[in-house]
Amino acid sequence: MKITPKNILRHELIGLEACVVKSKNPSQVGICGLILDETYKTIVIGVPGGPKKRIFKAQVVLRIKLPDGKELLVDGAFLVGRPEERLKRRVMLW
Repeated sequence: MKITPKNILRHELIGLEACVVKSKNPSQVGICGLILDETYKTIVIGVPGGPKKRIFKAQVVLRIKLPDGKELLVDGAFLVGRPEERLKRRVMLW
């Protein structure tokens, strides 16, 4: 299935490029790289030429680059949960 802005919350995030745009922890703002792993509450971002960074999803806003080149902002609070559980969750769109 092609990743689009409409289905990003129901898709696997591993392998996508992401940057932390906003965070409760100011030292995490600006972390960019590939998403290497995802757990219930965290994601692991591989920073080129640096160590892996583990970030709490609920505390950040991410800019995620889709394979077709589009970029979108995603509130990490919507990403909390395992990918297989996010498929079942209903999302209210205003």
